Amino acid sequence: MALEIVGSLIKKTPVQSGTSARGEWQKQEFIIKTQDNFPKEVCFNVWGAEKVSELTSYTEGELLKISFNVESREYNGRWYTDLRAWRIERTTPEGDSTYPPAPAQSFSQPKPVATAPQSSEQLPGDLPSDAGEDDLPF
Repeated sequence: MALEIVGSLIKKTPVQSGTSARGEWQKQEFIIKTQDNFPKEVCFNVWGAEKVSELTSYTEGELLKISFNVESREYNGRWYTDLRAWRIERTTPEGDSTYPPAPAQSFSQPKPVATAPQSSEQLPGDLPSDAGEDDLPF
């Protein structure tokens, strides 16, 4: 399952490395804060020397678009879920389709302000004074 999310980079953790049956490996985690109405902090990881090296080019505070896969695995009866980033791009809210630009403001001409009627004029909606006539059609 491939997903995308946009957020500001808030932290990079130290690089982890080791040796497995498949050889040398490197892993680094990083945290972004989403741009939602209720921002969330989300932890992603990258694997491999090339991706770890790429992550060093991004600085805290930058707005990033992350393409990632969700992967889960079971170990000793517990499940662990990783958000594994496979593409990281710099972006701006205006340049990303998930953040449509703010609608253009349109200013209309101000409506004319009614002036106060002279004392002999009757305002629309005023009831006639004791004329005894009823304007109602029923």
